[in-house]
Amino acid sequence: MTEQAKTPATGSRPRLEAYWVERKRYLEEIRGIPELRRRYANALGIYLLRRFLWSFGFFPVFIAFWIPLVFSRFNPVAMVDKALPHLEAFVNATAQVQATTMETLFLSWLSIGFLFAVFDLVLTPFKSPYEYEADVHMRAWEELQQSSGQEKA
Repeated sequence: MTEQAKTPATGSRPRLEAYWVERKRYLEEIRGIPELRRRYANALGIYLLRRFLWSFGFFPVFIAFWIPLVFSRFNPVAMVDKALPHLEAFVNATAQVQATTMETLFLSWLSIGFLFAVFDLVLTPFKSPYEYEADVHMRAWEELQQSSGQEKA
């Protein structure tokens, strides 16, 4: 390895630090804008609503129908035929057994939803409007820095 490859370029380090200082300064500057606060709250609410609707609405229901459909080899008639005796037993059972069955179904739905919610929140992180505005500002700032650097050269 050469000496240049081992040591970081000292010319790019001040520009990199200036970039992050400018980004932090701009983020602090735009934190007080009421319109961005409102957009942040709306974006966060929509993000959480979408994540939890997917996690607690779609995935548990999809799994509840998909797994029995797979076990019945994609034959809905066979799936219903296998499910009817269980439904009849549930209807004919005592209230305590019915309550226990409903509690078990609710807990399984909740655990599947929670598992998917954790993974969904990790895999699709929230990007705030502040970050978007800072990205736009920093692209313009970089172009300004490059054009002023070219004028000096």
